[in-house]
Amino acid sequence: MGLLGILLGLLLLLWLSFRGWSVLLLAPLAAMVAALFAGEPLLAHWTQTFMGGAAGFFAQFFPIFMLGAIFGKLMDDSGSVSAIADYMTIRLGPPRAILAVVLAGAFVTYGGVSLMVAFFVIAPMAQALFRTANIPLRLMPAAIALGTSTFTMSAMPGTPAVQNTIPMPFFGTTPFAAPGLGLVASAIMLGFGLWWLTRAEARARAKGEGYSGFAPDVTRVADDEIVRERSVMRDFDISELNEGRRSVHRPTVIRAFAPLLVVVAVNMLMSFVILPRGDFAFLADDRWGGTSLSAVAGVWGVSVALLVASLVVIALNWPRLDSVRATMDAGANASVLPVISVAGLVGFGSVVAALPAFALVRDWVLGIGGGPLVSLAVATNVLAALTGSASGGLTIALDALGSTYMQIAAQLGIDPALMHRVAVIGSGTLDSLPHNGAVVTLLAVCGCSHRDSYFDMLMSSIVGPILALICVIVLGSLLGSF
Repeated sequence: MGLLGILLGLLLLLWLSFRGWSVLLLAPLAAMVAALFAGEPLLAHWTQTFMGGAAGFFAQFFPIFMLGAIFGKLMDDSGSVSAIADYMTIRLGPPRAILAVVLAGAFVTYGGVSLMVAFFVIAPMAQALFRTANIPLRLMPAAIALGTSTFTMSAMPGTPAVQNTIPMPFFGTTPFAAPGLGLVASAIMLGFGLWWLTRAEARARAKGEGYSGFAPDVTRVADDEIVRERSVMRDFDISELNEGRRSVHRPTVIRAFAPLLVVVAVNMLMSFVILPRGDFAFLADDRWGGTSLSAVAGVWGVSVALLVASLVVIALNWPRLDSVRATMDAGANASVLPVISVAGLVGFGSVVAALPAFALVRDWVLGIGGGPLVSLAVATNVLAALTGSASGGLTIALDALGSTYMQIAAQLGIDPALMHRVAVIGSGTLDSLPHNGAVVTLLAVCGCSHRDSYFDMLMSSIVGPILALICVIVLGSLLGSF
């Protein structure tokens, strides 16, 4: 009965979230269903287990959600993201429209701009390019997703994406875990995705298919309540996109790119120079939670990088930011609903992991053939697919099994950095199924339907990352982490 309750809770969460119900309601409801079938005390699980897990995630990762959303909003309102998109348009132009869209998305998201902000800024630029180049509009969501939601989210070393920060406290790693493998995976995702989209463009031209359709006004999409409910599992509440004051004047491309470079540079300095040389033995005291530097260094590094980059945006664009307070308020507000929604999923996972029947699930996962890297990849894949959230699925998996995988890594001599990279890439594959909030939002922004555009998104956002994940597991098993 306990195992049946876990499955029913997951199905309830999946079905009702797909129908537009808020995760804030569904996560505790699904957790209570699982606890009820297990014959466990409901109120104790709700207030102690569920809220304990959710509060722990919130306390650990809210700084990154908040600072990331503020940085993204500052980049948007200052015109920096638009300036980067314009630069890619001018440099590459309509003959290489798909490449221009992919690279524009990659630059801004690897530099720390929130995924949802990137969607809403890059979509109009992509629409203009595709229209001029006479490329079918149906390929636009796949091109944007390839640049924003694949290798810069899960594979590029040092990416400040939330997904890349989640394994750090569990494995004691940094955002630059397994950099060589991350670069290999990035090359596979980017290369396969560009090959597929170029091939799709050529086939469309051969059939005489050109640009058709109409991309909607992105400001109206941002106010759509249904789209908003689907998108909250990411890193930015899109209802805040129209808050604050966007500048009508854009900075030079150097001023626009500078904050992105600051994110990467400061992240590297914090990870490899500043934090390793400091004396943080005091963290072991009960006053600081009895923790260690390895458990907090990654979160500290990304947080400081985003904070410094935000200050650089303000300093470089002060004349263009009509109301810094309004922009920062909108960014801070935009982080609240996403982090609480993901925390709710974590709370659900905490309840499931505390049930006696979870031992069966744990044994099944750890018993998957191919070794711990394969079982870890399967666990993150499945949970990301079920929750429709890479960050939610990844946190649930590591919250329940992270310590077990660390013990296995120690016994088998596996570098935790390899575990980190496999887990993150694994979470960024099947999370892009049709019910995923980012998929629904991107299709709405582009004015496309699942029927017309999803197959190309599947190839660029799921098949390519799965190929990269397989390659990383094989290389990691043969050569170790590098």
